[in-house]
Amino acid sequence: MTQLHVNGKTVQVDAPPEMPLLWALRENLQLQGTKFGCGAALCGACTVHIDGQAVRSCVTPISAVGRRKVTTIEAVGATRAGQAVQAAWVAHDVPQCGYCQSGQVMSACALLAKNHHPDDADIDAAMSGNICRCGTYNHIRAAIHDAAATLRKA
Repeated sequence: MTQLHVNGKTVQVDAPPEMPLLWALRENLQLQGTKFGCGAALCGACTVHIDGQAVRSCVTPISAVGRRKVTTIEAVGATRAGQAVQAAWVAHDVPQCGYCQSGQVMSACALLAKNHHPDDADIDAAMSGNICRCGTYNHIRAAIHDAAATLRKA
């Protein structure tokens, strides 16, 4: 048994220590919002936060998590950055097929939790490795700028 701190709760996961965090979240904890994309940390669909940092859960074994706090798409809306990003995503009609969106949102939230004044280069750097096959990158960038403006007002 491995103890994890996920979305504000301490949970027990009956899984081998080398199991990727992605599968512990999806299969053991039934948190289906985090998606499997490539299994090699190349697409960003599996992005979660570990202690506020955007991390690819498909290549992060649960043994590497330890007592650090994991936040998934299911709980990111409880944060100021999460609320601002989710509202901006809707306002800018960012999702098309939606498959990559949980990872996109998680990466954007990690950026905005630390930087309320990102320029395009900051956004590009934070979002690199998050692939959107529908090509909504311009909408994503606009939504992040709007979410940042919302956070600056608060």
